[in-house]
Amino acid sequence: MVNRMRSTRSHTRNRRSHHALKPQRLVKCKKCGEEIYPHTLCLNCGFYDDVEVVDVFKKLTKKEKKEKEKELNKDKES
Repeated sequence: MVNRMRSTRSHTRNRRSHHALKPQRLVKCKKCGEEIYPHTLCLNCGFYDDVEVVDVFKKLTKKEKKEKEKELNKDKES
């Protein structure tokens, strides 16, 4: 049996022309400079639009807290 409503190659390819993947755009966090997706929370410093939303230090272990504080102090000095 023949498919009467068959799509031609050109119709199929025209439909699929918009299926290409586009590269994700990243922006820099205003506080720490980490690259993040736009309109999202920065997981490095916990800020969103100059407001601290998540306390990043609360979830870290004691050793990780010291390393993070040193890293933030270096950023502030520069």
